[in-house]
Amino acid sequence: MHDAQVQSSFDPAMRKAALFYNPDSGGSRVRRQAALESVLALLRGANVEAELVLTRSSAHAEEQARQAVLAGCDTVFACGGDGTIHNILQVLAMSPVALAILPMGTANALAHDLGLPMNPVAAAAAALHAAPRRVALGRIQYLDLDRQPGTRFFIIAAGAGVDAHLFYKLHAGTKQRMGMAAYYAKAWQLWFTHPMTRFRVEFAETGSDEPRRADVTELMAVRICNFGGVLQELAPGASLERDDVRLLFCRTASRLAYLLYVTRGLLRRNWKVPGIELAYSGRVSCQYLRASASTSGPQQAKPKVYVEADGELVGTLPAEITVVPDALTLLAPSR
Repeated sequence: MHDAQVQSSFDPAMRKAALFYNPDSGGSRVRRQAALESVLALLRGANVEAELVLTRSSAHAEEQARQAVLAGCDTVFACGGDGTIHNILQVLAMSPVALAILPMGTANALAHDLGLPMNPVAAAAAALHAAPRRVALGRIQYLDLDRQPGTRFFIIAAGAGVDAHLFYKLHAGTKQRMGMAAYYAKAWQLWFTHPMTRFRVEFAETGSDEPRRADVTELMAVRICNFGGVLQELAPGASLERDDVRLLFCRTASRLAYLLYVTRGLLRRNWKVPGIELAYSGRVSCQYLRASASTSGPQQAKPKVYVEADGELVGTLPAEITVVPDALTLLAPSR
């Protein structure tokens, strides 16, 4: 899309917007800066009061988002990847302020699911023309790394077990320092050496009051269907239009089963993989397994099970995942 001005006859609902930009997200800073300047010109040409706000950390992004809300912004653009979106989400949740997205990160999973153009200027134009819609958000409660209670909203997925352990080992910024190829190589090595610690999940399926229980090595609570890239459909049936999550839980410790499930997604096949199940639920709790009363000798240190939300490491078990209906206003094309 060319950087054409929006026609003067167009009257957007958007009046005042802040564009939050993480300089460490995505590729070339020069190209990103040029794209953002084009977006500013587009918005201002549509009579939107718009400004660019740089963020340096997750805490800084949240504080700046609060300031934007207090300053009367009706729209906040997340200009970056899913981590940038996640940070801003914590402030916009349960407010009338709309979230718009300029996909400028590495994976851009939410942007893919929403069907947004990957060109930032085209994505901004799509936001200008989009009808606001309210969606549910996931919410996860956990213990942070200092053993204090914490709560985060999520819009893509939250997980406990194998995936969160990798996020714990691959610290923030590793992708930028190592490059994607080295990052994936390190993740592959860690995955093969992960101890596959079991923990317990309890939930009731949507539409049922009957409790279910499983001892698992991995749990993911997924809100979107299309993650983009080669692995698009991780949890078939997940949708932002629903007021629940698509649970993906693994009873098995078999690495082959995990690989088969990933291959299933890569090939877009509906294979059944033994030990890996799907369900819908609005609430799930995750707890450490209790030590057996028959265990003799000195107690072993309990392996930690880590928890992530939208790809960000947040803490450890115990954790509870719920869904908050009508929690966020999104500006995205109709599907």
